[in-house]
Amino acid sequence: MGALEIVLGIAVIIVSIIIIVAVLFQQGRRAGINGAISGGADTFLSKNKARTVDAILARWTKYVAILFFILAIVANAISLKG
Repeated sequence: MGALEIVLGIAVIIVSIIIIVAVLFQQGRRAGINGAISGGADTFLSKNKARTVDAILARWTKYVAILFFILAIVANAISLKG
């Protein structure tokens, strides 16, 4: 196992942890009636703030997922060569 394979393996692990954290920080899409019953009704400003944070997290999740797939393909190609 070469140094490049080890570095790529560590990078894949770090990127996968970042994806997990980004997904866990995102707010659920279905508040529905449960949110209204439990007092989850938000004001206009807090709804816009949540949407902005969720939009940023969703965007970063997409970018990190693309990076994860690229790293996985590159790591697989390098391990098949050697």
